[in-house]
Amino acid sequence: MLIFKTEKLTSRVTRIIGFTNELMYLVEGDKKAALLDTGSGIGSLKACVHKLTTKPIIVLLTHGHVDHAMGAAEFDEVYMNHVDDYIYLEHGDMSFRTEGLSMLPLESGITEADLIPTAPVENFHDLHAGDVFDLGGVSVEVFDCAGHTKGSVVLLINGENSILLGDACNYFTFMFDNYSTTITEYKKNLQALSLALKDRKIDTVYLSHGDGNGHQDLIEDIISVCSDIQKGKIDDIPFIFQGKDGLIAKAMDSDMKRVDGGKGNIVYNKNRIW
Repeated sequence: MLIFKTEKLTSRVTRIIGFTNELMYLVEGDKKAALLDTGSGIGSLKACVHKLTTKPIIVLLTHGHVDHAMGAAEFDEVYMNHVDDYIYLEHGDMSFRTEGLSMLPLESGITEADLIPTAPVENFHDLHAGDVFDLGGVSVEVFDCAGHTKGSVVLLINGENSILLGDACNYFTFMFDNYSTTITEYKKNLQALSLALKDRKIDTVYLSHGDGNGHQDLIEDIISVCSDIQKGKIDDIPFIFQGKDGLIAKAMDSDMKRVDGGKGNIVYNKNRIW
């Protein structure tokens, strides 16, 4: 049986590490718990969660990508912005999912038999900006951030002074797929998000990849990178992922850190700036 690794971050928040190193977060209130993302659907996430809490579970998906939404079938109450149905249906196709197994290390021993079946997207409740899920003593609030995907959201954990940016805004934000927004639209959405969060106290930023830890000015950093792309102040390092070509806006060293000392970065498509 596949066993998920977990990390207790606060008395209410636990980070769960998936088998493609994707990160999920369990937020436990006094009355119920919210699972933020369900990973790649490899192994029983439900079994892991039930070891962490006995409270009723709701699932909130930051977006419809394969490494965030494919464990959803194990849960009864799942919310996703239905704007992302288009990408969920593509990534939920079993041939797409099994192809992704080839990217795992050979020693992982994970096979197609370890994949949780893809949940029908019509089973999901819609997720909207402004939705607030009261868990008892802590709540999760939804904000739109279309860019990486058109239905991407970020999740503010009220009572914890923390936010999950997911893949909507991170240290290596993928914006080069044809289904992503343009850089110009993404920048406008980030600016609107920044304004909406201006009066909120946020001490901790969670991410869905890497070590899971962001910094408080990450949104502003990515807005700045968007501006540099618009101005042509970029390094344009070629990047290929799953057969798709992109350009890394800012040059990075072998540790994936920007050589100019900045922090945020974007992989973009030169034909999708404006």
